[in-house]
Amino acid sequence: MFDTYEEGKLTLEEYLSRAVFYKERPFTRDQYREFMFAQSHPYPEMIELFTQLKVRHKLKIAVVSNEAREVNAYRIGKFKLNGFVDFFISSCFVHLRKPDADIFRLALDVAQTPVEQILYIENTPMFVQIAEGLGIRGVHHTNFGSTVAKLASFGLRDDEGVH
Repeated sequence: MFDTYEEGKLTLEEYLSRAVFYKERPFTRDQYREFMFAQSHPYPEMIELFTQLKVRHKLKIAVVSNEAREVNAYRIGKFKLNGFVDFFISSCFVHLRKPDADIFRLALDVAQTPVEQILYIENTPMFVQIAEGLGIRGVHHTNFGSTVAKLASFGLRDDEGVH
């Protein structure tokens, strides 16, 4: 059920009806939605880092994510992600989910950038491996400091005080 929701094949209301409110609950749909959205937390250091790297290195930034439409829209708006992200390849828009390699192929097609100029940053090792299988260089994100160091090894330094 959740995969179908993340692929954009169900609305939030349909998902809630089938997965949560198929029986009476001690909370309302509005309370559940508020709880869902409250689980979203920004990573200000990462947002600042990528905003600075984009400007300094004239990068094109894409997000490839598995997210349901309503959650995706909420996060993009709440954390102002569209202020530095050029495009979103979100499962809810493209009806594909990681680990399906086709979502990465689609991102490559949309990016119109040579694969050797692409760097994929991801916290799920298997997704990094799949991207690497398509020739995309990958960084397994485990924490801010190690990701900054890995980016620097690719020549992507901010030199603006973010370390």
